[in-house]
Amino acid sequence: MPRFLKHEVVGKILDIGLLPVFYNDDAKVAKRIVQACADGGAMVIEFTNRGDFAYEVFSELSKWSQKEVPDVILGAGTIIEPATAGIYINSGANFIVGPVFNPDVAKICNRRKVPYIPGCMTPSEISHAEETGVDIVKVFPGKTVGPSFIKAVLGPCPWSKLMPSGGVEITQENISGWIKSGSAALNIGSNLIKKDLVKAGDFNSIKKLVKQCMEWIKEERGASH
Repeated sequence: MPRFLKHEVVGKILDIGLLPVFYNDDAKVAKRIVQACADGGAMVIEFTNRGDFAYEVFSELSKWSQKEVPDVILGAGTIIEPATAGIYINSGANFIVGPVFNPDVAKICNRRKVPYIPGCMTPSEISHAEETGVDIVKVFPGKTVGPSFIKAVLGPCPWSKLMPSGGVEITQENISGWIKSGSAALNIGSNLIKKDLVKAGDFNSIKKLVKQCMEWIKEERGASH
C-alpha cells in the first residue's frame, strides 16, 4: 500500500524536476544508492524491474526506506503489465513507470491511487495515456526524439507534463536544453547512477552528481521564467 497520496508524488516529481532511476541486485548497494540520491536532494527515486526476483530486492529496499529515509518516495520502473504492477504496489511502490503505455496498468494504478508514468513516443500515445488519468508522461526513448519534440508537442498541448528518459546527459548544456524545451522533469539512469562509481563504492560522487543536476535544473527554470 502506497504511503504517499497520488498528488503528493506527482507534485514532488514536478517540483524537484529530477527522477533518478537505477537497478542493482544487491539490496545493500541499492540502499546506499537511494541514500546518495536523497542526500543529493532527489527525494523521488525509481527502482527498475530487471531480472528474476527483482521485486524481492525492492521489497527489502522499501521496508528499509520507510524506517531510515521516510521522506523518500520509492517507485518501480520497467513495468509493462498489470500483474507486475500489482506485485510492486503490494511491495510498497508509490508510483509505477513503464517503457510503454498499457491501459490495463493504468487501471490497476488508478484503482490503488498510485501514479502511472508510461513511456510514449507520439502525440497520440501521449493523449491516450492522459485520457486514462496519467499526469506525467515519460517520453521514451528521449535521445531519439530530442528536446525539439517536447517543444513541438507542448505547442498544441501545453497542459501535458512530459519527462524525457533515455539519453539525458549530465552536462549543463544538455540538461538546460531539455528544461528550456518545456520538459516537466528529467528521468536519468546510468548517466547519473554511474556503474563505475557504484562498483567503486563512491556514493559520495553520485550524491554530488545528483546535486549538480538539480542545481542546473533550478537554474534553467529560473532563467526560463
